[in-house]
Amino acid sequence: MTDAITFATPYDDSNIFAKILRGEIPSISVFENDDCLAFMDIMPQREGHTLVIPKRPAVTFLDIEPDSLANLIKHTQIVARAVQKAMNADGFSIVQLNGSKGGQTVPHIHFHILPGSILNAGAHGAIPSDPEHLAKVAEKIRNAF
Repeated sequence: MTDAITFATPYDDSNIFAKILRGEIPSISVFENDDCLAFMDIMPQREGHTLVIPKRPAVTFLDIEPDSLANLIKHTQIVARAVQKAMNADGFSIVQLNGSKGGQTVPHIHFHILPGSILNAGAHGAIPSDPEHLAKVAEKIRNAF
C-alpha cells in the first residue's frame, strides 16, 4: 500500500466564509467554539439548512489536516443532532462538496446539514431567505443543544 497523495489547493482568504470568520460579513450563528462555526445558510435548500465550517483554512476534503477534519466531523454531528431535534425531522442529510466541478460554490471546506431528505430539497443558492426568519430558526436550533 502506498502513502496517500497530499493535494494542496491554494486557499483564497477573500472567500465569503473567510470573511464571515473574520467578522467582515454577518452570519446567523447556531454554534461556535475555537475550532469551528455553524451558521444558517442564507439560501437554504430547506428550513433549518445549516453549514458547519472549520476556522482553519482548507478548500476541500483533501486539503484539511486529518485531526482538523476529525474535529469538524465531531462538531458536525453535534450540530446535526440539534438541527434534527429543533426541526422535528425524522432524518437528515449531510452534504460535503469538493471543487467547482463537484458542486462546491465556496472554496472553504464545509458540511451542509439538511433536515429531511435531500431528495426533496430545493435548489441550492436559488432564493435568499428572510434574515428575520433565519434568526428564528437559528434560535430554535440553539435551544436544541
